[in-house]
Amino acid sequence: MPRIRQADVDEVKARTNIADIVGERVALKSAGVGSLKGLCPFHDEKSPSFHVRPQVGYYHCFGCGESGDVYSFLREIDHVSFTEAVERLAGRIGYTLHYEDGGAAPETSGRARLYAANTAAAEFFRAQLLSPDAEAGRRFLGERGFDAGAAAHFGVGFAPRGWDGMLKALTAQGFTREELSTAGLVSTGQRGVYDRFRGRLVWPIRDVSGQTIGFGARRLFDDDKGPKYLNTPETPIYKKAQVLYGLDLAKKDIARGDPRRVVVVEGYTDVMACHLAGLTTAIATCGTAFGTDHIKVLRRVMGDDNASGEVVFTFDGDEAGQKAALRAFTEDERFKAQTFVAVAPDGLDPCDLRLQRGDAAVRSLMDAKVPMFEFAIDRRLAGFDLSTVEGRVGALRAAAPIVAEIKDPLLRPGYERVLARRLGMDPTEVHNEVRRSGRSASAPSPGASRPEQGNHESASTGPALAPVTLASLPRTAQAALERDALMGALQYGHQIDQALLARALSAPFRTPGLDAVREAVAAASDRTRAGWVTDAVNSVREPYRSLGGELLMAPFPARDEAGAVASATDLCRRLIIRSIEDEKNELLGAVQRVPADSDGGRALRMRLRDLDVERQRFTES
Repeated sequence: MPRIRQADVDEVKARTNIADIVGERVALKSAGVGSLKGLCPFHDEKSPSFHVRPQVGYYHCFGCGESGDVYSFLREIDHVSFTEAVERLAGRIGYTLHYEDGGAAPETSGRARLYAANTAAAEFFRAQLLSPDAEAGRRFLGERGFDAGAAAHFGVGFAPRGWDGMLKALTAQGFTREELSTAGLVSTGQRGVYDRFRGRLVWPIRDVSGQTIGFGARRLFDDDKGPKYLNTPETPIYKKAQVLYGLDLAKKDIARGDPRRVVVVEGYTDVMACHLAGLTTAIATCGTAFGTDHIKVLRRVMGDDNASGEVVFTFDGDEAGQKAALRAFTEDERFKAQTFVAVAPDGLDPCDLRLQRGDAAVRSLMDAKVPMFEFAIDRRLAGFDLSTVEGRVGALRAAAPIVAEIKDPLLRPGYERVLARRLGMDPTEVHNEVRRSGRSASAPSPGASRPEQGNHESASTGPALAPVTLASLPRTAQAALERDALMGALQYGHQIDQALLARALSAPFRTPGLDAVREAVAAASDRTRAGWVTDAVNSVREPYRSLGGELLMAPFPARDEAGAVASATDLCRRLIIRSIEDEKNELLGAVQRVPADSDGGRALRMRLRDLDVERQRFTES
């Protein structure tokens, strides 16, 4: 398979801002000079430990240790090959790649073909919406207040009623039936292979980067005996538990909102109605209940590391909508943002609310939101007659478990008082019942095994080797000097005098892990070349490679870039002075053992004088 020329690989990386690529998946904010941070996309966390340094094109997570450049980020996030990652970024910037031996571009991988098939299908469906057969689809949109511009903005299309219209169109473009089946675009039955979506209005479902990964299709005709909504099945690129419709359109406004707010609605038309009404942070799940994987995706996009954000669930007023809200409530602890529920008057969904009362009514939903806990409590109390003692006691027993689930030690007493006011009962009685309910929920089930006491270390595997991290380094002045100097070298080495930097890194360090990183940085042939630092960190020998990533990403103490370069330069001088003093101390010991009038003694004294001159030069510079 032809390989992309290394010069092109380097050029594409140099022209790509890694913050733009990472920022499509993760909300980033400033973390000091030249550094950005956000919630890690590779593991679930509540506080941001994922750092990006655009200037050096590198990312590192201090929580799970994942690190790398823009290519490795795409490979890990989108599960593409190295070649595909380079080709995708080259396409973004309009750069023409060249392959070794003049070869043509290699065939794309299976996943890339699935993305391409979905993109082609989306274009096919959009074109079909303009056909005479799509009159029912256009009428459906028009009756719900969506014109041609709205349909185009959301990429809405129409799947023809025929058996294999899309199948023929895409196979004519070179896609195989196997590829279309793997993408979930066709099905196989007794009559052979046929279009999965037929006679339906179709919404493209895109991932957070805007790539089409699947579709949601709405039934239009009475003779269609299928479900009202039909979605793409699980595929290698479409995982419904992780997909949020509209997130590709909403992510920018979510990230720059003050407060950062996400509006969770129930369907595709509700997302459209909210966006057109001005609630441009609306998203929806795709054929599944809102769950923990959706929360992880949203938290990364929101930068959900404090309580200033808002997640507002808007559900129908019917029983199913209320149950959906309560299901979402069980996940409430996973958000740091405040969670609310907004139910429209008369139980209208956002689409119908916009039709009947206009855009302003949709926007006013945000004024009617109530905290999730209050909503859940009120739903639980609704089935009881609070005018009777029996009703109030039953309501307390029903609602107490909700309050008991609140882990925040400041929130729970407040909601105990809310429940007491709702019931007209003594707060002490409510508190006692909540406490009993919490104990009951946490009690182990009968027969549950208890962990054994004592040593849990496996006899067969032995103790785990502790990773070398910044936190595990010795807390000494010398280790701190070496650490800070390496941070400066990795982060600003391309702006430091190269001869000075080479001299500073020429002597071994006293801390083994830091010395391993020093060796890799010192061995870099050209520290002014774009991408040199990635190669240097990747070349650090194990088990110290992750430490190299941490040093590259750790906040460097400086007010601005100029100050950082000056500080890094000073640290290099201090390392040089230290190495001079170390050599001088060794020579002074040697002088005592060599006759003063011998050739060796004279050479030692001359070297001592040279060292004094050199030290003076670096001290005064």
